[in-house]
Amino acid sequence: MRWLSASVVALTILCGRPAFAQSDAPDRAAAAPEPRPITFDGRYVIDLIGVAAGGEARQTDILDNLELTADADLSRLVGWRGAKARVHLLSNQGRAINDAAGTLQGIDNIEVPDGRIKLYEAWIEQAFAGGRAALLVGLADLNADFYQNDGAAILMAPAFGVGSELAATGPNGPSIFPSTALMARLNVTIGTSGYARAAVVNARAGVLGDQYGVDLTMHDGALLIAEAGTTRGGKLAVGLWRYTRRQDDIRVIDVDGNPVHRAAMGAYLLVDQHIAGGDAHALSLFLRAGLSEGKTTPFRGGFQIGAHIRGVVPGRPEGRLSFGLAHGLLSSGYRANVADTGERAASAENGIEITYQDRLAPFLTIQPDLQYIRRACTEGGDRDTLVLGLRMIATFGRH
Repeated sequence: MRWLSASVVALTILCGRPAFAQSDAPDRAAAAPEPRPITFDGRYVIDLIGVAAGGEARQTDILDNLELTADADLSRLVGWRGAKARVHLLSNQGRAINDAAGTLQGIDNIEVPDGRIKLYEAWIEQAFAGGRAALLVGLADLNADFYQNDGAAILMAPAFGVGSELAATGPNGPSIFPSTALMARLNVTIGTSGYARAAVVNARAGVLGDQYGVDLTMHDGALLIAEAGTTRGGKLAVGLWRYTRRQDDIRVIDVDGNPVHRAAMGAYLLVDQHIAGGDAHALSLFLRAGLSEGKTTPFRGGFQIGAHIRGVVPGRPEGRLSFGLAHGLLSSGYRANVADTGERAASAENGIEITYQDRLAPFLTIQPDLQYIRRACTEGGDRDTLVLGLRMIATFGRH
């Protein structure tokens, strides 16, 4: 458990030495210094999470996630007008808690199959057309620009990030946590609140620190993805995605016993709207729905609905309550594969999550979390799983 001791020491250091003391804010505002050409930010997350009932086993684990980010304004740094760059390092440790939960969509969005220190992002973005368009090239997180909505941002279940019907695609998953891929992304602003963006992404994810490093061959083709919408009153958007290289069917084989190749594609819808209240007391509702062709992935689609409420506790304006329902529809091929093992898979997996996040200090946030999952697959055991978690987030930086 050396990683746990190191994690606790790191959290103690970060919490004991915040980058910005609250009492210093008025002096900094009065001085109003120009922003630095390079800014540094850090975020350390530690989760205490366990299966309280049901699942495959009763188990409690500690997971952690350390992120270090450097952002450079290349115009101020080297005179490269309209350009900026980012380098993002990532370190994760902890055991696979979802093995105990036994769910298909996961229960903790910082869980990784093996703990590593890696280069998560490294990209340059060039703005043009008066700042209304920007081209980004490099290793980048797909979920930063696509299939993302703020209303689901603090929920811990992975299904509230990228929908499972996309997250489970590709040779080893798309360019999302915990490994990104080489990407070229164009973003265009339309009017005052509209946008359109599209990206070409290496189908095989991999970064420095992964077993095989960055894939430069594009042997597995590319993921093409596009999203358009408006941010007026929240977000309303639609997205489309498709792989350029046909993917293996998860069940059907040809006469030689090789998987039949299929065109892997899908679409999604995002609705995230501010309903009532001001900045201190605000209510937002969200709906996300996605579909895939249902041949190359365990999921043929799914949806997530929920709400995000700020200032729900009197006197705690930064407190945020969020809850959501995640419904993952299983593909017929996956269900047939499960049936071949002698077990039975339901048509869908359902999860409900409720969480509350609040800032205890300028640098420290705490977040209790509860999840109930009605699992799609079991090995003769209980399908109901109850998960309890506690997340602590320490932030630091230099601007």
